[in-house]
Amino acid sequence: MSELLAAFIFFFAVIDPIGTVPVFIAVTRGEDAKFKRKVALKAVGVSALVLLFFVLAGELLLNAIKIPLSAFQIAGGIVLLIFALSMIFGESKPESEIKSVRNSTETAIFPLAIPSIASPGAMLAAVLMTRNNEYTWLEQLITSSVMLSVLIIVLVLLLLATHVHKLIGDSGASIISRVMGLILSSVAVTNILGGIAHYFGLTVAV
Repeated sequence: MSELLAAFIFFFAVIDPIGTVPVFIAVTRGEDAKFKRKVALKAVGVSALVLLFFVLAGELLLNAIKIPLSAFQIAGGIVLLIFALSMIFGESKPESEIKSVRNSTETAIFPLAIPSIASPGAMLAAVLMTRNNEYTWLEQLITSSVMLSVLIIVLVLLLLATHVHKLIGDSGASIISRVMGLILSSVAVTNILGGIAHYFGLTVAV
């Protein structure tokens, strides 16, 4: 149960459902309820397909180009750390991604599905949390289900976006995004240390 909760928190941090709400409001401003519902469904659907692709084929692609998973774990951890630090010290997720709306034509895909929901961090997490040499197919299926449950939360929040935004405001979404960045930075450092330990065959005390 604790592992499921940890996986849920991990995916919640990298996907950041609450931080996606201001982005959704920006890309659908002035549109009717039917259009907003269509955009929400399409964005979450595309995000699910992208992340499931990384669950199924991410490690296979790494093996095909002969990149050890430990190297990917270290690199992924570094990218996650940079991503997390940008959430903490730079513009928060909603602030940075709302700016890209101005030049976007297919808003359900960009910037809503990618990179707001299926962020680079989420893609890396999808691979790292379903490593074939560490997890059975059943464990990978459970992890994928946890990931999809976070996407369901995203969909619910998008469908209720107007009410959520009124409740937390832009400042609330920015604060939550920065807290998620702090959690994500801890996960990133853990991945880096785990990758180094795995590469050199070291034993890490938990």
